[in-house]
Amino acid sequence: MNAMPGEALLAINDLRIQFGGLVAVNDFSMELREGRIAGIIGPNGAGKTTVFNAVTGVYKPTAGEIRFQADLISGKAPYEITRKGIARTFQNIRLFKGLNVLSNVMAAAGFRAQYGFLGGLLGMPGVWRQERGIEAEARLCLNLVDLQDYQYLMPENLPYGLQRKLEIARALATKPRLILLDEPAAGLNPNEVNELMDLIRKIHHELGVTVLLIEHHMEMVMGICEELWVLNFGKMIAHGTPAEIQCNEEVLKAYLGD
Repeated sequence: MNAMPGEALLAINDLRIQFGGLVAVNDFSMELREGRIAGIIGPNGAGKTTVFNAVTGVYKPTAGEIRFQADLISGKAPYEITRKGIARTFQNIRLFKGLNVLSNVMAAAGFRAQYGFLGGLLGMPGVWRQERGIEAEARLCLNLVDLQDYQYLMPENLPYGLQRKLEIARALATKPRLILLDEPAAGLNPNEVNELMDLIRKIHHELGVTVLLIEHHMEMVMGICEELWVLNFGKMIAHGTPAEIQCNEEVLKAYLGD
């Protein structure tokens, strides 16, 4: 199911995430249209990653709802949400140890395989056809992020910036309509940040993937995002274009203090 014209691809309504007496996100709402590159920003501890965790099924909302292509997804398991078309990366890179670069991406693409455990165990002809298709898709993802020359290396042997690209390739292997990038520029040098911005634009234009990112690198945020939501202490304090956010007094106060 695709989002209807004028309908939000991702809609979050009055989201509340509470852990005991701690309210991490309080009455947060947003509507993200398809085809956008957008961001959620805010100081450390503002609740940004908590929102991502709720969208991807890591946390179950205490209150409120999350819809993707109009379907209610809040409370669903992470694998169900992935199947619907949402992929993500993490603040701390999470790659599969013991698998080379190509196999890392194949593992992500393999969730769409239509054979069961017995079929895989017996090596039936249909299984091999699907495996070849999964491998071909994984290679396309590696080509997209310019990692084709590293496919047989172990990911821990890659420079940090290439590990970031590998995690993005693995997310793309699930064929998402929406990709959530959690601080993708963390730990990157200026040249790598510029390459990352080019890659995000490439993913957006060539694959038509909608992008929502969390990021503290303000030059990147202001240079690539069309729309921003600002969180502070779990509440939204501003929403608008980068130019509007840069001039917002509440945002300046949240980052700089009184």
